[in-house]
Amino acid sequence: MKPIHLLMLAVVHDQDVDAATRALEPLGAPVVYLASTGGFLGRGNATLLIGLPDEREGDALAALRTSCRQRVEYLTMPLEGSPLPMPTPVPVTVGGATVFCLPVEQFEEM
Repeated sequence: MKPIHLLMLAVVHDQDVDAATRALEPLGAPVVYLASTGGFLGRGNATLLIGLPDEREGDALAALRTSCRQRVEYLTMPLEGSPLPMPTPVPVTVGGATVFCLPVEQFEEM
């Protein structure tokens, strides 16, 4: 495996985790999965920690673009702190991926 020079953090929707990890497999990059919850809806997410050599950043981003998609869900329960229930379902966009790329100064496996 090539040395790791970039740590990519990808926060993806629970429904996209399996597709995202399968799409990243051909890169041969180590992927660590952390379950997380986020957003104002409190829905399940996963944070993927992906170690990459410099030249694989574009490949990893392309894999995430094809495997993580945004979708519309309809919120029918009242928002926290709202005194009244919502009379009609409200469309909310969820999913996709939020990606952060951080340079790695040193990487060792022990």
